[in-house]
Amino acid sequence: MTTLYDFSARTLAGEEKSLSDYAGRVVLVVNTASKCGLTPQFTELEELNKRYADQGLTILGFPCNQFAGQEPGDADAISEVCHLNYG
Repeated sequence: MTTLYDFSARTLAGEEKSLSDYAGRVVLVVNTASKCGLTPQFTELEELNKRYADQGLTILGFPCNQFAGQEPGDADAISEVCHLNYG
């Protein structure tokens, strides 16, 4: 059976990251878009991260532009929006 840990993903820094690195943690996978009306969810996700990371929670955000073009930026732009607006 295929699991999350059988996959890898490219980070915003362009590095390939094996999701098996998160084995043994609770992983929340989130599809994100910085121009989406649901963008305020980043605030809540950051709060969850701060509150539960030391208890084993990892939140993985995957930017996606395929829903009405709501994530048009490149990796640098996406990173900047997240850091400036949501820490």
